[in-house]
Amino acid sequence: YMISILGEQILDDESDRIEVLTEGNFLMKKDHCYIGYKEYDEDAPQSFYDNLIKVQDNTVTITRKGPMRSQLMLEKGRRHQCLYQTPAGVFTKTMNNSLTKNGGTLEVSYTLDFNNDLVSENKFKITVEEKEKFENEVD
Repeated sequence: YMISILGEQILDDESDRIEVLTEGNFLMKKDHCYIGYKEYDEDAPQSFYDNLIKVQDNTVTITRKGPMRSQLMLEKGRRHQCLYQTPAGVFTKTMNNSLTKNGGTLEVSYTLDFNNDLVSENKFKITVEEKEKFENEVD
């Protein structure tokens, strides 16, 4: 599968955007799906993170393993504690999930806070397409 990730973080009225296009895995089982991919560090190409995104109902769990581990749980309309280098609070504002067994999109917007002080506004859109279909669209 081809996985496209568009992310934006707004911090102190400054916006930072990322765009990633990578090969990965996608699996749908009963009422949930998994998106897995490797994320490489531009400054240290030999170093990478294994990312696993689990989507079930209105909950998205993002687990990142590598030099720095983190886990982020996003559930529409709820606040959760998450693990970065220090505990942080995450409040999910919106979640739109159109993933099916053939791929689709997942869009989420959330806020991140430390000690109840707003740190950033965040949003991402993940698009999953079968590799063959993606390659035909590019040609």
